Amino acid sequence: MRQPQDTRQWLKRLWRAFGAEPRNRQDLLQLLREARARGLFEADALSMIEGVLAVSDLHARDVMVPRAQMVYVRRDDPVTRILPTVVESGHSRFPVMDEDRDDIVGILLAKDLLRLCTEPEQERFDIREFMRPAVFVPESKRLDVLLKEFRGNRQHMAIVVDEYGGVAGLITIEDVIEQIVGEIDDEFDVDDDQNIRREADRQYLVRGVTRLEEFNEYFGSHFSEEQGYETVAGLLMRQFGRLPRRGESLTVAGFEFRIMRADRRRIDALRVVIPAGTAAPRDVESAV
Repeated sequence: MRQPQDTRQWLKRLWRAFGAEPRNRQDLLQLLREARARGLFEADALSMIEGVLAVSDLHARDVMVPRAQMVYVRRDDPVTRILPTVVESGHSRFPVMDEDRDDIVGILLAKDLLRLCTEPEQERFDIREFMRPAVFVPESKRLDVLLKEFRGNRQHMAIVVDEYGGVAGLITIEDVIEQIVGEIDDEFDVDDDQNIRREADRQYLVRGVTRLEEFNEYFGSHFSEEQGYETVAGLLMRQFGRLPRRGESLTVAGFEFRIMRADRRRIDALRVVIPAGTAAPRDVESAV
């Protein structure tokens, strides 16, 4: 792919300034890091450039949400079953499955369901009126090519299929962009220096990496580390027996835990509702 004229001119000026033209990608990265060290641009810009270069080496299989963790709806589900799935998961797009997970027949957008707030609309619900065409890509699809296709066809989600045509997972435009700009925070992210944040009476947002010792001290609970886990995320994975998905919840020792942000590797953030009648924990000033 040819570089735009202004980009080529900028790179040539950079080569001349450093007295050398890079022979490979490693040389280019080293040159850019030297330019960053001299203050020619910010660290965030260097990080994004490195992300752009890395994207060309990554494929859909490297960043997709695996099939086992996909949140989907069935084509024959009644609206009374679909709406709770949409609300609890917090996602904006859902694969629509027919007979099994290898038979994806469309994509359902959460925003299209807003008019179902009234009962008459729910009674006339026909999922075929809401479904949009699904886009399928192979596991080997390069992320830079996929990003260009996402932008070209104005799609935000694709179903990833394996060499036999079976569904391997799904990938969104946000998954690709995060490889370039880093993780995109949402309202369920907690600051790095703050593991526990109060949201409302008896309701808190907690980072998955919060150590049980800190959790116990804050809430006056008595969760033990003796069973092989040290963090709140470890406690929940032990209780679920697997890595839970966003929107799933359970109650342990009177504490209600709901997964608010998670990916295929870890639990990032969860909402905790403390037991009724429990004395309010000692809220640090920065958590209010």
